[in-house]
Amino acid sequence: MKEETTITVISPKAKGLNLNLKEVWQYRDLVKMFVKRNFATTYKQTILGPLWFIITPLLTTFVFTIVFGNIAGLSTNGVPAFLFYLAGNTIWSYFSTCITKTSSTFTANSALFGKVYFPRLVMPISTVIFSLLSFLVQFIIMIGVGVYYYISGDIPMLSANVLLLPVLLLQTMCLALGCGIIISSLTTKYKDLSVLVSFGVTLWMYATPVVYSVNSLSENLKKIIMLNPMSPIVETFRCIFIGTEKVPTEYLVLSGIVTLIVLFLGLLLFSKVERTFMDTV
Repeated sequence: MKEETTITVISPKAKGLNLNLKEVWQYRDLVKMFVKRNFATTYKQTILGPLWFIITPLLTTFVFTIVFGNIAGLSTNGVPAFLFYLAGNTIWSYFSTCITKTSSTFTANSALFGKVYFPRLVMPISTVIFSLLSFLVQFIIMIGVGVYYYISGDIPMLSANVLLLPVLLLQTMCLALGCGIIISSLTTKYKDLSVLVSFGVTLWMYATPVVYSVNSLSENLKKIIMLNPMSPIVETFRCIFIGTEKVPTEYLVLSGIVTLIVLFLGLLLFSKVERTFMDTV
């Protein structure tokens, strides 16, 4: 009896948006493998290893508290300064880490991409998931600090707004993924853009109410700052866990719309560039 042979033909993708998300789902085990690889390579040959998940946010928050709280004297709306800066830094650091790491998807993995085929979108997705581990550790620390200040009577009890957390997290992931893959697509041709990523993210942080409250700004400046898609996310995150102000619903909806547009444009550009990036990277 003649044996049947299976032939797999890898052909160029059609022009336009052709993500083939079904194929990405079929490679979900590869996503898990890349997450494990990122964890191993990040903390390999380090003295403290995963403890940096805890040390980094605490050190950053201490610096923010001293510089912006004690020296600059910025208002925190009556909320304990350490908790105020910890809450803002928790959600912002997740966003900034995602966008920084996904922005080098093509350039950092060109050697691997040139040897074996797999859906290229797997790589930035695994990066976003890996960064979620750091967020969860910082989130647990923030909850612990929040419980202490709640017992002390400095912050109110959590409200039903806590149900918005999954929405905020998904929105942050999508916005970071969209921005990151746009940058990664552009840097395959314009490599000097990668130098500006960390600087641009820092400027973006100061345009986001991470180290200050929007209520300390003039009304006109407040409206401008809240047009930044990350601003409503940070403000809502604080509102949920430390009860600073009411949820900026209209700005949060606008942020969601901008996020979807950025993600769509990012996927469109990513899909176009991944067909030819090996010729330019």
